[in-house]
Amino acid sequence: MKNNFIRFILSGVVVSVGLSPMLVQAQQQATNTQVAAMVEALRQAAPQTGSQNDGLYSQWQVKPETLKGWARTCLKKEITPTQFENSPETARQIVSCIARRELNQQLRARNNNEIGAVNGVACWWMTGQYTGCNSGFTATYVQKVVKLYQQERGKPATNQTSR
Repeated sequence: MKNNFIRFILSGVVVSVGLSPMLVQAQQQATNTQVAAMVEALRQAAPQTGSQNDGLYSQWQVKPETLKGWARTCLKKEITPTQFENSPETARQIVSCIARRELNQQLRARNNNEIGAVNGVACWWMTGQYTGCNSGFTATYVQKVVKLYQQERGKPATNQTSR
């Protein structure tokens, strides 16, 4: 009986130690709420050029060459910038896919520091780099994204998904 008890305890320790890396991994995956907040923050912070033909598409102001790779990654097919522009649902689907990928990567890289991850994603969104947005226009943009993200995270989940 004593041996069975010891085996039981030891198996519990083995299982919990084995699960620990999985729990850390799960914590470093962006939640749907985080992704929705990031997507909305990026949309609201998108620079408005004031020009109809600025070469940027959708409410997120995406470059056509960027869109090509993103659509292949997320939809497993290419779409035209016009299709992206004319379908808010498709645009949001692609941006959400990319935002999730980048948030996951940044959460892992920054030990699950949510605001640090948002900073990294916002900087990457604007420059293609995760760091270096400490001054000028890029710093202002990143700060705006973080503020909008925090506002979105403060809303009830039903408001974030109803857009």
